[in-house]
Amino acid sequence: MSDPVSLDRPLRLGTRASPLAMAQAHMVADALRAAHGWGAEAVEIHSVVASGDKVLDRPLADIGGKALWTKELDRALLEGDIDFAVHSMKDVETIRPDELAIAAMLPRADVRDRLVGAAGLAAVRQGGVIGTSSPRRAAQVRRARPDLSVTLFRGNVQTRLAKLEAAEVDATLLAAAGLDRLGMSDLGAPIACEEMLPAPAQGAIGVECLRDNDTVRALLGTICHRDTYDCVMAERALLLALGGSCHSPIAALALPEGENLWLRAEILSIDGAECHQDQCRMPRGDETAASRLAVGLLERASADLRKLFLS
Repeated sequence: MSDPVSLDRPLRLGTRASPLAMAQAHMVADALRAAHGWGAEAVEIHSVVASGDKVLDRPLADIGGKALWTKELDRALLEGDIDFAVHSMKDVETIRPDELAIAAMLPRADVRDRLVGAAGLAAVRQGGVIGTSSPRRAAQVRRARPDLSVTLFRGNVQTRLAKLEAAEVDATLLAAAGLDRLGMSDLGAPIACEEMLPAPAQGAIGVECLRDNDTVRALLGTICHRDTYDCVMAERALLLALGGSCHSPIAALALPEGENLWLRAEILSIDGAECHQDQCRMPRGDETAASRLAVGLLERASADLRKLFLS
């Protein structure tokens, strides 16, 4: 820990109000306090109810996409109501307002999905129903088990688990990282990345602030985990080059290898019948290499699959 940094007022941390978002906000606040020798009063948590948490009966893409998770916090940052915002990085759009900067990411958690309700996809009954709101998960399930049906399953973790308990579906897929952060580490069966490659940026917590606020950026920089930041930014560069939307089934995972990264990616059709996978080794920060990987995937895709991208 460095010498304590003096603050003339508490820092205001913005977050969504869901239980998982609040748990992640406390993780960031605790990391900052530990890094700078601050007391509990140094960071105040300000919560907002995001638009994406209000409308739960329609797919995300039909009501505004990923911006529904960020726009209230973006407004609070731009209007000076908060000093920085905490996000699940997989929910952050690839194109962000020029005035904002991703200043830090905490060490990445488990990137895998967990299947809750069955010991594995193979264990789900013939013709069973899987609940998910993710086009990626839906396409991967349909590819692995064409006999299964997939139904829209939106809401926070607790809401989805309640629907599962009410037997609305046979099983649901949730991010292992979110379950762990909510103290539910024993829930569900982890699915290997070789079976279901995760969403870009899954398991990563990011912190965003005003680009020109050098003081806050420097404070946040002390808690930034380099491996996580470099890997997630590579995944986001690939996502940007694909031009996908919330309708586009995309999976990607970068892993550190010394000063390089190993980036794997796949794109799928909605029904999972068409799937293209590729990988590359690339220097950290080489967004061009990530873009080339995306271009190669699209070049091999059918015309129908390409329509889901380059939006």
